[in-house]
Formats: sequence, C-alpha cells, structure tokens
Amino acid sequence: MEAENVESMDLESLKNLVEESIEDLVLEKMGSSLDRPIMSIAREVLLGGGKRYRPILVIMAYKAAGGSDYREAVDLALSSELIHTATLVHDDVYDQSKMRRGKPTIHSTHGISHAIIAGDYLFSLGFQFGAKYDERVIGKVRDACAGIASGEILQFEHIHDLNTKPEDYYAIIDGKTAGPFASSCSSAGMVAGARQEIVDALWGYGIELGRAFQLVDDILDLEGDERIGKPRGTDVHEGKMTLPIIYALTMLHGQDREHLKDVLTNFGDDRLHELVQLLETAGSFEYSRVLVSNHVERALEHLQALPDSDEKILLSEMALISEARTN
Repeated sequence: MEAENVESMDLESLKNLVEESIEDLVLEKMGSSLDRPIMSIAREVLLGGGKRYRPILVIMAYKAAGGSDYREAVDLALSSELIHTATLVHDDVYDQSKMRRGKPTIHSTHGISHAIIAGDYLFSLGFQFGAKYDERVIGKVRDACAGIASGEILQFEHIHDLNTKPEDYYAIIDGKTAGPFASSCSSAGMVAGARQEIVDALWGYGIELGRAFQLVDDILDLEGDERIGKPRGTDVHEGKMTLPIIYALTMLHGQDREHLKDVLTNFGDDRLHELVQLLETAGSFEYSRVLVSNHVERALEHLQALPDSDEKILLSEMALISEARTN
C-alpha cells in the first residue's frame, strides 16, 4: 500500500495493511534456511486471524501524533503484534487451551516444547523490530514485556483464589493488557516526534482502552457468543478471577455466596448457567459494563490533548467499538 493512500484510511484498510505486513514477514522468514523450521510452526498462529488491535493502534497513534509517513511506524506495529502473539502461544500452554481463534493451538498440534520455542521465537522477532528505534522506544518495549511477565505471575498467584480483590485484578490486567496498549500508543507518539504532552496523552488513552478491552473480554467469556472462537466459561475453567466474579463474591451473602463458591470450586460446563444467574443476581454484568463505559470515557478524555485529525477520530472509534462489543 502506497504512503499517499494512507491519508484516508479506515479501520478495515489499516487492518489490511497490517495483515499484508505480517504475511510479507512470514514469507521472508520462510525463505530463510535459518528461520524456516520454526516459522513453519509459528506462522500457524501469526496467520490465524485476530483483531490486530495493537498494530492498528500503533499506526493510528503515530498519525494522530503528527507522523507523516506511516512506514516509519510499521516495524513498531509489527513488534507489538509479534510480542502479543508470543504471549498467546505461551498462555495457551499455561492454560492448556485446545483452541485459539477457532483453530487448534500450537501445543495441541505440535507439543508443548515446540509451542514454547515458537513463543520464544516470536518474542525475539518482536524485540528485533522494536530495537530499530531509539532508546526511549526500546525502553517502552522492554517495560511492556516485563509487565506481561509480572502480570502473568500475579495471575498464577490468584488462580482459584476466592479472596482476590479488584486491585489485584487491575494489577494483573495492567501488566498483561493495558500496559502493552499504553506502551504501543505512547511509543508511536515518540516515533512521530510528538511533544511529551501528546506522548503522555497517548499513554493514558492506551491504559484506559486496554482496561476496557480486557473487561469486555471477561464479560464475553461468561455471556458471549462461542462463534467468536472461544468457548464460554474458559476463564472459569482455568480458575482465573475476573472482575464479574470478584464483584459477585463481594456483593453476594449467605446462601447465594456459598452457592457461588461451590459453583466456582466445582465448575463444569453444566454449571455455566448457574454461574451466570448468580452473577446477574449480584449485578456483576451491569457493574462491569459501567466500568467499561468509565474507562472508555477516560480514554476519550485523554484524546482531547491531540490535534484534530482523521486518526484522532479513528482512535475514538476504536474505544467506542470496544464498548459496543458487550451489547
């Protein structure tokens, strides 16, 4: 796609640009005798679809911050997607997930050892693309990866922990999701040469959008459509303490709370309806949607620091689309 055509990009065009860049990368590495053995495995998840939110955000944030040639941000966009994909491969191993985006996970088809190595390889590629920028951007990439690792450890510590607090939940999602969103957006501002006020605004936007995004995912895990490629109740099976569950454990008392604890402790697919009913009784879904709206509103407030542009409008649309996923 030519640089001059990016001026009037919509979200679909941006996604197509990202897909083309990923496909080009896979073709390049498949042509290398050094990379081919591992890329032949890693490409299964790289080319397996997905929303591509992170690389799209990078390019939009770069343009919204005043960047003139989107090609300056493509490597950063690839870095964010490669690192994200690496975490998915490793997450599937930790969680023993059989499906990802409606397809078998790497470890279920190639084995755990191959999956771990494939994830490590994708991390290394992500670092390679992120290292093409200055020290500030490299620092953001490092911080995002450290946050992901720490968030994962925190999540392990709270598996099946019915005493998990909302602040524990936010520490986990800030590390695993919101922090990387913020790093991607603010790094894009740095690459664009934006002043610090704009970089900080993009960081704030990314944090709030990432929080909203994760909350929406947690809601959909409980009451979403399985046609999106993820069976309902997956997080509950894995013992993850998401906010709707944490809130219900706080709000329910007596027999209802004991019922909820029993469902969570002895969960199976046949008890999903029970769980959803208890969460509805507690007001968990309504409360979680209010939080999503609050995070989206704060994300939009951060965007006010940016100059008016088509890309600023697209960033706003991304936030609103995230909220609309729960409806």
